[in-house]
Formats: sequence, structure tokens, C-alpha cells
Amino acid sequence: MVIIRNYKESDARALWDIFFHTVLHINSRDYSQEQVEAWAPESFDFDVWKKRMKSLDPFVAEINGNVVGYTDLQSNGLIDHFFCHHKCQGQGVGRALMEHVFASGKQVGITRFYSEVSITARPFYERFGFSVVQEQLVEVRGQKLCNFVMEKIAN
Repeated sequence: MVIIRNYKESDARALWDIFFHTVLHINSRDYSQEQVEAWAPESFDFDVWKKRMKSLDPFVAEINGNVVGYTDLQSNGLIDHFFCHHKCQGQGVGRALMEHVFASGKQVGITRFYSEVSITARPFYERFGFSVVQEQLVEVRGQKLCNFVMEKIAN
């Protein structure tokens, strides 16, 4: 059973590991080795990551006490990060996180959810009613990566 809870500072390392390994093992299906290494570099200032996570204040998914995914929802409807452990894909973690995002957004009156979504994640977002607003190229550490601005208008 997937449990969703609020972020604790002690989660930072587990969230970095999920981010890093998901990009390395899952997103590498759709992006080159150079793009993956720019997106999730092996050497990254962990203090910068901790500050980023604190500012995002993500929701954390657990199964049997193990952190298996995370996402956030900003006050303007932006979902900035959305990552599920590479070994837990297809086990309902993403669904639980997305349903939590929608429920949390509804509580605070968010009517438009949007995100910059990787090629890999696009089908997942489409299953939840998001549509592509535009395709774009973003530069990350000297590499250009294709992604999609996607949105969903709440009912």
C-alpha cells in the first residue's frame, strides 16, 4: 500500500537517489547518455539539492516504510518534480502521487495543473488528462533536452 506524507529534511538523500536513478535507468530510454549525465550528474552539490527540496516541499510516497517516489504542487498549479523509484514503476506509486496532487490542489482552489514533462513521462501525464500545450527544448548543463509543457484544467 502506498502512503503519501509530507517531506522531512531527512528525506533529501532518498529523493536525490530516486531522481538520479530514475533519470539514469528510465529516462535514458528517450534521452542520450550525454543528456542523462547533464540532467542527473553524478557529482552534484548536495546542499543545493537539500535547499531545492526544502523550497519545493514535496509529497513523499512510501511502501512499507521505504521512500519510493515524490512530487510537489506549487501554489500556482506547477508540478515541478515528479519521480517514482526506477524499481517501483507500474506499482501504483505514480497514481497515488498524482491523485494526492489533485486532491491537494482541490483543497486550495487550484484549477489548472501544469508541468514541464519529459518524453518518458508524457504518456503517464496523458493518462491523467493532461494535454500538451507546447513542445520545447531546454538547455541543461550544455545539453538540449526536449520536453513538453502539459496542463490539465480541473473539473
